[in-house]
Amino acid sequence: MCPCKICYTVTNTIGYERYHVFYGGEEEERKANYTDMVNKYYDLVTSFYEFGWGESFHFAPRWKGESLKESIKRHEHFLALQLGLKPGHKVLDVGCGIGGPLREIARFSSTSVTGINNNEYQITRGKELNRIAGVEKTCNFVKADFMKMAFPDSTFDAIYAIEATCHAPDAYGCYKEIYRVLKPGQYFAAYEWCMTDSFDPNNSEHQKIKAEIEIGDGLPDIRLTGQCLEALKQAGFEIIWEKDLAVGSPLPWYLPLDTSHFSLSSFRLTSVGRFITRNMVKGLEFVGLAPKGSQRVQDFLERAAEGLVEGGRKEIFTPMYFFLARKPLSERQ
Repeated sequence: MCPCKICYTVTNTIGYERYHVFYGGEEEERKANYTDMVNKYYDLVTSFYEFGWGESFHFAPRWKGESLKESIKRHEHFLALQLGLKPGHKVLDVGCGIGGPLREIARFSSTSVTGINNNEYQITRGKELNRIAGVEKTCNFVKADFMKMAFPDSTFDAIYAIEATCHAPDAYGCYKEIYRVLKPGQYFAAYEWCMTDSFDPNNSEHQKIKAEIEIGDGLPDIRLTGQCLEALKQAGFEIIWEKDLAVGSPLPWYLPLDTSHFSLSSFRLTSVGRFITRNMVKGLEFVGLAPKGSQRVQDFLERAAEGLVEGGRKEIFTPMYFFLARKPLSERQ
């Protein structure tokens, strides 16, 4: 999608930035106002994401010789296989974005997938993409906060979240709500954004990297992997298995964002591609074809990319902490 179709204002940009530590914001304010903060973030960046990344806004472990697009699809198929999805299953995608994974998983597994999202712009875009893909009868969107979903208890046969529940201000509250709407005996799987055990909260460089990721990616606070596991257990889930899938990946997950790497298959994300995009956005903003503030959004997304690359290189951050958890058949189990 052309950046000139990005719909936001300078007011939204400033309104988003004020939540973060670089602009005097506090973690508690981010958590208390997470819905407003996350919505402002996705109003600002969705078109940039789709322009540079495609319809699936997430990372993936990657094999040598595999394109970014291929690795993203494989990452989504892996999730479907871990959940044991079967034709006819009713599945929930928590924090579905514009529905790239939703459509891919629905086609791969012949299931019906509902995507929950609290951002109106993304839902509108997702519905249009569903129509184009011809999956509007099996895939749908519901506008709602995943901390308080309107679905009845025990509605879904499987639930997944791809790099989305990191936006929740409280992991336990989020997982407990997912637990409620999942059928007993069924599975919840996710890829979480987490700080690893190598993260040192007393290291100023580590703290700077964490803050850059948070402001550039709309996060109230990035949790440790152990905090996610503990929250799952407190919510009532049994942990089947868990692993940081970034460990042992033949190619680093952050490779598409690394400006020292050049790739024709993901040209827009390279240093040359970013330079062209930056100047195109600047030019469009100057002549009035892109709203004022476009260049500012581009800048903080690039800062986030730098934080992600450094977090990956130092192995203090992962966007793919995977877990598979089961809701017991009865509360006594």
